[in-house]
Amino acid sequence: MKVTLLTCILGLLLLLGSCDSLDNASLPSSDPEASGTSNASPDIQDVSESPPYNPTVTPLDVPLGSAKGVPKELESVWEAWSLLNSDHVDRNEFEAESFEEFAIRGLIDGVDDIHTSYIDPTVLEIEQEDLSGQFEGIGAHVKLREDGAILISSPMEGGPAEAAGIRAGDIVTAVDGESLEGLSLLEAVSLIRGPKGSTVVLGIRHLGDLDVVEISVVRDVIALPSVNLRSEPGAPIAHIRISEFKGDTAQRFEDMLQDQVELGSKGLILDLRYNPGGYLQQVFEIADILLDKQIILIEERKDGELIWESEDGGLGAQIPTVLLVNRYSASGSEIIMGAFQDFGRAPVVGEKTFGKGTVNVFRQLSNGGGLYMSVGRWYTPMRREIEGKGLEPDYEVTARDINKADVMQVEKAEELLSDMISTGQP
Repeated sequence: MKVTLLTCILGLLLLLGSCDSLDNASLPSSDPEASGTSNASPDIQDVSESPPYNPTVTPLDVPLGSAKGVPKELESVWEAWSLLNSDHVDRNEFEAESFEEFAIRGLIDGVDDIHTSYIDPTVLEIEQEDLSGQFEGIGAHVKLREDGAILISSPMEGGPAEAAGIRAGDIVTAVDGESLEGLSLLEAVSLIRGPKGSTVVLGIRHLGDLDVVEISVVRDVIALPSVNLRSEPGAPIAHIRISEFKGDTAQRFEDMLQDQVELGSKGLILDLRYNPGGYLQQVFEIADILLDKQIILIEERKDGELIWESEDGGLGAQIPTVLLVNRYSASGSEIIMGAFQDFGRAPVVGEKTFGKGTVNVFRQLSNGGGLYMSVGRWYTPMRREIEGKGLEPDYEVTARDINKADVMQVEKAEELLSDMISTGQP
């Protein structure tokens, strides 16, 4: 991975405390009533109620060490690290890893960008596995209950957990004899997952039971399909939902579309509702399947402009298509929507989209984590702005009840497709 200057800086800040500590500190109030004095200047701190000494500045007796390589604006940060490491009463109890992460997060807090974030090593490992389209584990959806318990929300159908007798509503109390009490969800998941063929012993308390039983589960490769068929096989209109753009999404979509066309489907509902985005390359490959050669998006970065184009018409370029989106459709979903609308490829049904038009890249850090940061903006082929605005559908169909909205949006898509198929429109 490319090592940036910022990465080098972060490596030096091993023991910098979190900026959150300042947010929670007790500071002198500028409100006369709050301070207990009616005429105190907000610029002068009254120390008469402080401990029996006057605050003084203690000069440094010894040099703090070399800050070579640290930019001028971060020299005081280096000095703070050095002072903490040399003089703090609890310096021997410092945990370098946690201080390092607080330092990174503190720098990111100074960047006014919700799309720039730090990903710690545990989270990164899990996210990379999930985006690959599969992982090795027991095959169960888990969540953290309000009381901190690890809850099985549902075992995956046909997976190892279901075969071993684990059921929805079960609580996982331990992994290989190690209690999960006090662990975060990601920490628990990292313990439960493991290589295919290995055995994990879970402490399980079944729903309604008081006693904990031990259940052995043989881990396996668990598929996380991002492409699902919501219609009957071979139906006149194939309804295909893409939940996220993972590493194998484009190939799965092409295979499914090919199967449905061969079985007799004449039209396509491409469902990108609740799709938050994913790998940009997968978005381009899906565009190649559904579009003739044309611009997909325009990307602006600090060093210039990039124009991305699709290849010559793919398998689905001539299939009548309607796109479904909602307020949670973001990023890659909005790229496809923008291209469809700007060139009249397909009508869009649903709600105004999320509005995520930021180009993000991932950079690995030396601690095993990474920096996910914004490096540009993208626009539709007709240069419509996406970031913070979202895109309006051609046919707005919504309802307060999400189930009702789902049905209404699909019905509208089917109505439009029926007309398009009868008139021979692609």
